[in-house]
Amino acid sequence: MHINSVNAAPAASQDATLRTAARELEATFLAEMLKSAGVGKTPEAFGGGSGEDQFGSLLRTEQARQMAEAGGIGLAEALFQAMKERVNE
Repeated sequence: MHINSVNAAPAASQDATLRTAARELEATFLAEMLKSAGVGKTPEAFGGGSGEDQFGSLLRTEQARQMAEAGGIGLAEALFQAMKERVNE
């Protein structure tokens, strides 16, 4: 077994973990931006009350995750590169 192949598996696993963390950070950021934009806000007329408010936040979070998975705004990649540099120091 070659030494590089032994080190490649942990590095790939670490990259996957960092990429997942970066994507979650981007999703959290996007969810806050969607909240600020009023996405999922209970309408004044015909609103569903506090239950709708809580489900609105879940909807925003899932929408933000889907946006991040689809490439988002590029924040996840920038975060991933920054975290990877810190780990490799």
